[in-house]
Amino acid sequence: MKTPAHRIQRMSRHDLGLALHWAAREGWNPGLHDTEMFHAIDPRGHFMAWVGERPVASISGLRYGVGYGFIGLYIVEPAFRGRGLGLAVWNAALEHLRGCVAGLDGVVAQQHNYARSGFELAWRNRRYSGHGLGPRPPHPATVRLAGLPFDDLAAYDLAFHPEPRPAFLQAWIRQRRGTALGWLQDGRLRGYGVRRACVQGHKIGPLCADTPAIAEGLLQALCAGVAPQEAVHLDVPEPNHEARALMERHGFVAGFPTARMYRGPAPAIDLARQYALTALEIG
Repeated sequence: MKTPAHRIQRMSRHDLGLALHWAAREGWNPGLHDTEMFHAIDPRGHFMAWVGERPVASISGLRYGVGYGFIGLYIVEPAFRGRGLGLAVWNAALEHLRGCVAGLDGVVAQQHNYARSGFELAWRNRRYSGHGLGPRPPHPATVRLAGLPFDDLAAYDLAFHPEPRPAFLQAWIRQRRGTALGWLQDGRLRGYGVRRACVQGHKIGPLCADTPAIAEGLLQALCAGVAPQEAVHLDVPEPNHEARALMERHGFVAGFPTARMYRGPAPAIDLARQYALTALEIG
């Protein structure tokens, strides 16, 4: 089918909100307050295709620093699929990320298509879903991240993300209807996790910890702020066997997989201490 006449524009915050609405419709369950935080990562890195006055496709190609980027929110409106508009926004994102190692978390069924653009599989993730624990007394080692010296968090986060992301972290740990906790031991930050409210229930991400016991303590502390009838979701790197065992031990059920892929040399990320990714849309 012939590709219709179209134009590619960078998304405004309003446009990005529409793309996240599409993501919710697709069952991706974005956070309720993702628009502002995602847009601020790289305001020039969100693209939308328009046919006349109708928005028909979206993608984000976000540059973190000078050497790393991440692709997400790759969606084409159902009535316009198979007409080349997805490829148009895909190429716009890749052009924006020229010179960067680029990552993505894509559905496994599309892995062969991403491979045609030079992306190679690094590992698989698995969505796990459980429920809140209701009110519980806090563990004495847990602290509010916003009350800690921010430089400590930024330094700790470098093990789990290829480029520093201080502006994003500042917003992520202070988002509305969110909870961000650290684990202090002997005066040192030994783990942290963030929970955010989503269209359906809540997501925890990232969840990073120096030991399985600390990861378990943070998971319980983050679930303690959620009612037992509400859902909690995490995107867990499959190579972290301790993370998968933790999910199963606490009754979380494995759902759909995604494929982490990179175009360019795969960055060094400490998956042994990463129990949940930040968000599939942004890495």
